[in-house]
Amino acid sequence: MPYHNRRLRRPPLPVIALLAALLAPRAALAEAAEPPSGPAFSELWAYLMSGEERFFDPSWPISDLAYFAASIGSTGSLAGVPDLDRLPAFPGRIHLVVAEVGNYALSHFCLDPAYPLRDQLLVDIAMAARPFDGVQIDFEAVGKADREHFVEFLRLLKAVLGDKVLSVALPARYKEEQDLFGYERIGRIVDRVIVMAYDEHWSGGEPGPVSSLDWARKVAEYAATKLPPEKLVMGSPFYGRAWADKSLSRAYKHSALSAIIEEKGLPALRRSGEIPFFEYDETVTVRLYFDDAASTLSRLSLYRAASVRNVAFWRLGQEDPAIWAALAGAPAGEAAADPAEAPAAETEPAAGAGNAD
Repeated sequence: MPYHNRRLRRPPLPVIALLAALLAPRAALAEAAEPPSGPAFSELWAYLMSGEERFFDPSWPISDLAYFAASIGSTGSLAGVPDLDRLPAFPGRIHLVVAEVGNYALSHFCLDPAYPLRDQLLVDIAMAARPFDGVQIDFEAVGKADREHFVEFLRLLKAVLGDKVLSVALPARYKEEQDLFGYERIGRIVDRVIVMAYDEHWSGGEPGPVSSLDWARKVAEYAATKLPPEKLVMGSPFYGRAWADKSLSRAYKHSALSAIIEEKGLPALRRSGEIPFFEYDETVTVRLYFDDAASTLSRLSLYRAASVRNVAFWRLGQEDPAIWAALAGAPAGEAAADPAEAPAAETEPAAGAGNAD
């Protein structure tokens, strides 16, 4: 059912609580869905971006589809809810992802109960969730002052959703002092915690794997001590990142331009509409780290060794296609595949930058 983004009068909290009863008949219990027959995990989640439905094949061994993403508009209302009619028939659960990943000010006004936006946002999400099996919250722009408000928001949302599956995406951590939200505390509120075990190395830092195996192992082992196995979902990336040893697209002061002209021995300047410019060739070395089916299977094997039951892939359309045949062919309850049987790849030690706050 398409979602119409119409504003509702903000009801008192008792009315918000009653919405849970309205949602119950359509709800899917967290343990109701049967796991797919092929993979060696109880649940295999995959993210799908709205508008990229062509990348989703319902025959793949996916138990949970996280449909990305509704967002919070500039006035605090829910916007951009994906249309379920665009998806093919799928036997698994479909979760509405609500994301705010960059605007700390907007997150503050929507989470702090001192402002009138929080209760209305809860209503908006509850209404949008009616045709879905669950809701996932992916708020990555929550400041220190709003951490407690975020936890309370999750508690209220769970009360509103009732039996629908509430999941939350949290950053990867492997030490107590890094775990600022508190896996254990949030795990007592929600049905699933998706640990985003990627971006160990990111575009603004030093080159390295998006998720090195040693780092992913440490994250999984830490998370397993804080969350019950049925609630822990370990993330695995499908994408890669590139770094160049030179960044040339930037603003230049005149002294720097003069130095380039002298260094390169450039001829007389050319002009376009009386504006001077010049061209020259530059050698740039690019290093690109990415995951293929073999590295993904290795990561899944170490997750299994850490007693992880559930995994999630970010995101469909970015993967090595060979991963699906490997997952579908694995006997249930056993390792998805033997990485030693995969084509050999050149490897080198990870940069070991860790996951900075």
